[in-house]
Amino acid sequence: MHAKKHLQWLEEKGLLERTKKNSHIFKKVLKDCLDVQEDERILIITDHGYENKWLAPFISGGYYLAAREMGLDATVIVQDPKIKGDKADENTVIALEELGMNNVIILSLSGKLGSIKRLSKSFRNFIRESHHRFLSASNLGRLKKDSYQVVLDTIDVDYKKLQKDGEKIKKKLDKGKEIRIKTDAGTDLRVDISKYKAVLNTGNYKMSGKGGNVPAGEVYIPPTWKRVEGEIVVDGSSAYRKGTQLIKNPFTIIIRKGEIVEIQGGEEAEKLNETLDWATKKAKYPWGIRRIGEIGIGINPNARVVGSTNIDEKVKGTAHVGIGSNYWFGGTIYAIIHLDQVFKDPKIYVDGKLIEV
Repeated sequence: MHAKKHLQWLEEKGLLERTKKNSHIFKKVLKDCLDVQEDERILIITDHGYENKWLAPFISGGYYLAAREMGLDATVIVQDPKIKGDKADENTVIALEELGMNNVIILSLSGKLGSIKRLSKSFRNFIRESHHRFLSASNLGRLKKDSYQVVLDTIDVDYKKLQKDGEKIKKKLDKGKEIRIKTDAGTDLRVDISKYKAVLNTGNYKMSGKGGNVPAGEVYIPPTWKRVEGEIVVDGSSAYRKGTQLIKNPFTIIIRKGEIVEIQGGEEAEKLNETLDWATKKAKYPWGIRRIGEIGIGINPNARVVGSTNIDEKVKGTAHVGIGSNYWFGGTIYAIIHLDQVFKDPKIYVDGKLIEV
């Protein structure tokens, strides 16, 4: 019933035909990224976004129609849009609970999924415990119709090449001890990476208990705590509590011994500051809120900075830092936030050598 109503809603908004025309892109993802089998169930969780900002339901409709055309068992659950700190709707929790084991979950959301603490301490933990596979597109709620084609192009990428390009960068990071990132805008950051291995987000989500973003296209690594020093000039986009802000006036993040000591700038900087203050008050253990938990490199040649973290951090020719949690990809920081700050045109050096991205 949810799926039928969802398609009716898309038709009412004038999106259904465009969704149908692009179902081949979503078939590619179901095949190349997830390798969905005929005996697996697909649970698609989405929302209906905000007025004239319907990218999340548009994408979820694409996955549903593609799955149906492939003869797969797919279900759609629609909940209210969520921001950080909200709980998932009860119908969402029940659907996850009833999904069983060894199936596929697709998140296409205007904001966040919301807390599912009745099932597990986190969504990724739930995935591991249930042996599901997943892909996720979140924080899509601020994008209007003129961004839809850019997002479709970002998804419609050569995943084999993307994975090959990612592996080359990962090998250099895995062997390296220090990253230095500089930009003409003023970024100059030194990061010790000697204790960790890089992680690929290149669309290969075929293993049980695994998953990641689509759009895909980044290589990222946790830094050694207290060994991150320098300044970042954020001039791409900035994740904060209510979503992603596209940067008009660049701002500066000053980092000493792995922690943010100051954020200098105007309105965009203030929104990030307010989010960190909110998280510090909200957190039971606030020690990880202002720590740098990730250094990421975008490698997707089709992506463009549009004002959605899930897309912006994948853009080839950008890098980003993640503020807060990194335990779920090998780090030691547990925090209630993970906020990516994207900056453009980085020169990235590993142990003094400029790497090609």
